Amino acid sequence: MSFFKKIFNKSDDETRKLTTVGDLKINDIIVLTDSFALPENLRSQQFQVSAVNSYEFENNTQSEWVLKNNQNDQLYLTLDIDDEVYLKFSLEINEQTVETLFNLDDFAVIFDQESFEQENTFLERQQECENTTHWTSEQYQQAIFAQVGFFHRKDHRSENLSAYEGKDAGEQFELYQLLDQDQSRGVDVEVWSDGDTDVFLTLYRPVSDIIDMYPGS
Repeated sequence: MSFFKKIFNKSDDETRKLTTVGDLKINDIIVLTDSFALPENLRSQQFQVSAVNSYEFENNTQSEWVLKNNQNDQLYLTLDIDDEVYLKFSLEINEQTVETLFNLDDFAVIFDQESFEQENTFLERQQECENTTHWTSEQYQQAIFAQVGFFHRKDHRSENLSAYEGKDAGEQFELYQLLDQDQSRGVDVEVWSDGDTDVFLTLYRPVSDIIDMYPGS
């Protein structure tokens, strides 16, 4: 069923204005451009926000929008804010995909602090996967080593994030990040306190790649 069905049944009085990506809430919908600069699983796609989480670091807190399309494919969106604002799409990959894309001995060097401090941590792609086409680059260099953060299954824009340990505290993790030469693609590795490790391919795109946004129900 189309995401738009509910929207067009709403009265003008009930419709919320949605003008910036940073205002996205659960059930809102984004529509992406048909540009061939995007991977096929993003091109011309519409995604609905299924959850809003928060990443808390020492100097900033970031919103994370969990996106799903009609095929129930899932990816994540954050905003990379520097001199300009970019969309950062993240695609989680499993262990088998990691083993296909990268040599695991080389991948392990990401966790070597001495190599990072010597600016000598590079990661080469050894083979592309069908489901990661246009998500990867041939080479990456490490940019972040073991940055401590806390993950909250809350929207920090409307809910308070607990500063104390306990059931309301965030889940602690360490972030390791690599970027390609033009910083348009990357690899993020999140290592959790229980040892679980999540790996994401990341793609940085201009905000204009979102060509339309619709408030949800």
